[in-house]
Amino acid sequence: MPESLNILFTAKEQVTLERSPVAEPGPGEVLVRTTWTLVSTGTECICYGQLYEPGTHWERYARYPMAAGYSHAGVVERIGPGVTDLAPGDRVASFASHRQWVCAPAGQFLRVPEGVSDEEATFYALATVAQNAVRRAAHEMGDIVAVIGLGILGQLVVQYARVMGAWEVIAIDPSETRLGMAAAHGATHTLCCRADAARDAIAEITRGRMADVVYDVTGFPEAFAPAQRLARRFGRLVLLGDSWAPSEQRLTQDFLWRGLQVIGAFSGDPPATADGHHFWTRPHMCQLFFDYLRRDQMRVRDLITHRFHPEQAPEVYAMLLRDRSSTLGVLFDWRDVA
Repeated sequence: MPESLNILFTAKEQVTLERSPVAEPGPGEVLVRTTWTLVSTGTECICYGQLYEPGTHWERYARYPMAAGYSHAGVVERIGPGVTDLAPGDRVASFASHRQWVCAPAGQFLRVPEGVSDEEATFYALATVAQNAVRRAAHEMGDIVAVIGLGILGQLVVQYARVMGAWEVIAIDPSETRLGMAAAHGATHTLCCRADAARDAIAEITRGRMADVVYDVTGFPEAFAPAQRLARRFGRLVLLGDSWAPSEQRLTQDFLWRGLQVIGAFSGDPPATADGHHFWTRPHMCQLFFDYLRRDQMRVRDLITHRFHPEQAPEVYAMLLRDRSSTLGVLFDWRDVA
């Protein structure tokens, strides 16, 4: 059996490339050879740089040594006894970390359909996070939507909002490059500023109505308070960016006086299995995302800005920690790893 090259965070700002034995798949398991993995730049930089405030959920999540990443695509190499829904050669996506080989229960993998590339499939984890947030927002046709923060999650929210029938999608970010991408993917208005400078422009765009739904996808605690001023009376504010300092996020008088609804959305929200009350499990949301890609209703290929060999991981994370403003989709290419 081959060995697997794996990317680990072993201490603050320390990346280790480790090789580990690869097990034969047991009953109900499959062995997958990785082709591409996507870096979740926000989450992974917080863990890599230990940027979170003490006493938060981050301390439980970011424990060294930590297997980095959760956006994976690959090809089934072998299957264990009892596996009937996957076969060698099938292309699959999963929440696996940055590693060359993955051996796990078959139920943890989702088949990637024809018409969706492995690179595109790596976006499925973040796409289901964004889709879950859009569902939690309970959109209506004709909503005015404001999206603050145009990293990958924000870009995906812009696209989902247009698919859901939003009247106006207002994208807010200080990066002209990211605003250009959002405009190409369905944003009807772009504001090159931070949330605290966007209120007058949104009032003008909406003729004083303000936004029905505001998404804070920044992860920055200081964006939460001004985001509340962008929503209309009885509007919804969706908190999607997982902040490194949640104790600094403040509710303002707008929350009470204007009857705002604050909605938290997280990757663990969807139920594991469908029942009479909940159809939209993570696999169902993934299938919908893949169909949107196949129909060209959503696009992620042009969100990819960087591709690297896994052995460049130490330099990649150091670069991301210094400045992420020029990056969006950062991929590791595992196809030629020996």
